Amino acid sequence: MSRKISIALVLAVLAAFVGYALWTVFLAPSALPPEGFARGNGRVEADLIDVSTRLSGRVATIAVQEGDLVAAGDVLAVMDTSELEAQKARAQAAVASAKAAVAVAQAGVTKAEASLALAQSELDRAEELSGRDVISRANYDIRHAEAQVAEASLAAAQAETRAKESAVDAEMASLRETEARIDDSTLHASGAGRILYRLAQPGEVLGGGGKVLTLVSLGNVYMEFFLPATAAPRVRLGDEARIVVDVMPNVALPATVSFVAPQAQFTPKQVETIEERESLMFRVRVRIPQQLVEARLAQVKTGVRGVAWVRLVKPDGGVPDWPEGLTPPVVAVLPAPMTVDGETNAGTGQ
Repeated sequence: MSRKISIALVLAVLAAFVGYALWTVFLAPSALPPEGFARGNGRVEADLIDVSTRLSGRVATIAVQEGDLVAAGDVLAVMDTSELEAQKARAQAAVASAKAAVAVAQAGVTKAEASLALAQSELDRAEELSGRDVISRANYDIRHAEAQVAEASLAAAQAETRAKESAVDAEMASLRETEARIDDSTLHASGAGRILYRLAQPGEVLGGGGKVLTLVSLGNVYMEFFLPATAAPRVRLGDEARIVVDVMPNVALPATVSFVAPQAQFTPKQVETIEERESLMFRVRVRIPQQLVEARLAQVKTGVRGVAWVRLVKPDGGVPDWPEGLTPPVVAVLPAPMTVDGETNAGTGQ
């Protein structure tokens, strides 16, 4: 029994030593990155979306609280639509009236067509009789004039019908506009996210564009960091990357390089070492795969600090293999919940 305990103790000590060695080589902040790799400090971020009103009005209800997780299409808030509903009723009545006017105009066209047919028939008979000298030329001229009048009346009736139909189109457009305003009065989530702030309360009157909520979009979760000019040109868009957050120091999350700044900048405050602050730096962004984020939406939080790792391209175009300490497990979900370290901070990405 004591032999088994001794062996287990030795294995535990050995495992602890190996784990500490890996952490020291790859993850410890003070350790230099291995040859062919670069890293930078950053924090998990996501885009901020302001949910605002398109029209001025009174807030009727807000369906979410700060911290709630929402999905695409969820109702977030509803503006009061009592005035718009009244406008919609008036527009519907105007459409009905315009359609009735079209029906009257179409009846006028039918009447004018019948009058024209009768006048044309009488003109034809008058022309035949006039050729046989049965009626006078004056009577023939009267029938001819009556046919012209009937033809003009038909043209006028048809023009009036077209005008009435255009009035129907105008009233329908007004109705659709009112219906669109009513639809815009219900504010929906454009994608998955978490409510960060409630900026208004039910009963408040907001102007057009007034902010109701601030939403942290979880459709693009990423980490930004800075690399010196000696390393940034050797990082390519689409390259694999790794993220090691402070709350999970023994887990490397897979990521992809989605942005490398086209020009350098001086001394960003996120860079902490004196040597790096004295040089030109390039902003780099690595994005966490969306399927990982969607698998654990309820646990993803922004503002978590950590370290992003990238591989540097060799002169021959190749890249080094990831060392064991930065090889993420093949899993479909995040290995553990990500929690805020005291401050929630989401950036507006480009």
